[in-house]
Amino acid sequence: MWSIADLADAIEAGLVRENARLAAERAVYGLDAREEVQLHPLLAAALIDAGYGIAREQRYPADQALRRDSEGERCDLVITPDHRPLITGETRATLFEPADAIPFDEAFWLEVKTVAQHTIDGPNASYASQLLSTIRQDITKLAKDRGILHAGLLILMFVGDETVAAHDLGIWQDRCLKRGMPIAAPSRRNVPITDRMGNTVCAIALYPVRHW
Repeated sequence: MWSIADLADAIEAGLVRENARLAAERAVYGLDAREEVQLHPLLAAALIDAGYGIAREQRYPADQALRRDSEGERCDLVITPDHRPLITGETRATLFEPADAIPFDEAFWLEVKTVAQHTIDGPNASYASQLLSTIRQDITKLAKDRGILHAGLLILMFVGDETVAAHDLGIWQDRCLKRGMPIAAPSRRNVPITDRMGNTVCAIALYPVRHW
């Protein structure tokens, strides 16, 4: 039902379009200057353009029973096929749900993490720690929720060149596998970006996440 390659293609196309738009505008800052949450609308729009439906900041299935809407952990993007809506509430079907709503276990739950080798302030001193530690937390959230059957971690890595991206993603992947993190082989893309502060590539790595 879910093709990791197709999702990666859609994300790549969206980033290429936005980089071209910024270049045409001669923007002072590029994609690599944006905070992670600032990239979420761009990623959502790219997936919608490719024919998917999107629910942003959706509460995890395991936390749906919590009484307050503000409680519980949330997933960055939940993807559905054919622009279909995601089911809401605790029940899978009510008189008020759209007939074509997608249940949680048929949707694709995507956590997004960005990391940049170079920032507006210069070389990122936290680059390695951001890549090697914080990202693993999102894998754990996705892997432990039994209400999720299809999940992935999207890493957007802004770096100096493709060699750095391949090397650093390889180290991250090896360490995750040695620690038993439930990731599978990724779909990877490299998007050239305008060099404004030392980054010339946005490396896309979409890792499927399995249950433990």
